[in-house]
Amino acid sequence: MGHVVLTREIVPAIDRCELTHLARVPIDVEKAQAQHVVYERVLERLGCVVERLPAAPEMADSVFIEDIALVLDEIAIITRPGAASRRTEVPEVESAVARFRSCRRIEPPGTLDGGDVLAVGKAVFVGCSTRTNGEAVSQLRRLLAPFGYAVEPVVVRGALHLKSAVTAVGDSLLLVNRGWAPVDVLGAFELLETHPLEPHGANALRVGDSIVYPQAFPRTREVLERRGLDVRCVDMSELAKAEGAVTCCSLVFNQLTAEG
Repeated sequence: MGHVVLTREIVPAIDRCELTHLARVPIDVEKAQAQHVVYERVLERLGCVVERLPAAPEMADSVFIEDIALVLDEIAIITRPGAASRRTEVPEVESAVARFRSCRRIEPPGTLDGGDVLAVGKAVFVGCSTRTNGEAVSQLRRLLAPFGYAVEPVVVRGALHLKSAVTAVGDSLLLVNRGWAPVDVLGAFELLETHPLEPHGANALRVGDSIVYPQAFPRTREVLERRGLDVRCVDMSELAKAEGAVTCCSLVFNQLTAEG
């Protein structure tokens, strides 16, 4: 089964993006856009059908489309982003996702960023962060329970989102920064650790049997390759200034229709 990938346009307002852990530095918008095009082409070479959505000029964080939806095989959950400035991003993404999945929404007072949701098989870990609250975790648990998913809340420390600290690189294999990830709740999975000098290197995007990975973390890349993983590196240096990474910039899911 092929993959659909939704991405979203980078707008010049990205230099006014939301920041939590990084100091604001100038972003070269043209370079960021060029890096984003390469990222999309890598996904296409992996067999994905990539569709880029437009964004309004004021949507500074719009490229980080992952935060707006959680797309599973059975259902899509449209989020309510923790940063109020991002809620105008939702309608266009919801319309695009609704072509492929039946959609449900996180309702107020719940707030949820997709970057805080790590789904591995039927296990769904949800980071409780500055962007995602307990009410959203409760709603997500109710919405996903009919499909057999187990939702586990996780306290995020030291990072913007849960997937800054841990991502899946296999069916039962996770890449983690042990200093940021609560490894006690990940006990059912095998863990690969980021290199100690690369704390931001835990964010990897799995597409089929390949891993899309930032070229900024060569030591952790070696860890992945020694495990026998097919790693495709991309330059995300400009988007990293906006607290972006490889999972943030896409919604990757199996190509089904809303009727299944």
